[in-house]
Amino acid sequence: MFDNKTLEDITTHITSMLPTGAVEWQRDVEKNLRAMLTAAFAKLDLVPREEFEVQKELLDRLQDRVATLERQLRRAGTTSSE
Repeated sequence: MFDNKTLEDITTHITSMLPTGAVEWQRDVEKNLRAMLTAAFAKLDLVPREEFEVQKELLDRLQDRVATLERQLRRAGTTSSE
């Protein structure tokens, strides 16, 4: 999911631009904004950067393994046809 600190930073930044005189109104906006952002980020189906990096590393290793197997098959094909 999305990092809670980042969500809090976005919400705080936006609500800090609101007038300071209406504290209760500002709290309502902040609460609704947080809920709206959480729902929007959930729809995006985001993953943490660390998880993305792990999956990328696995994919890189898999691509290397496929390339190695393809070379072995090519060598085996040229050897058996001679």
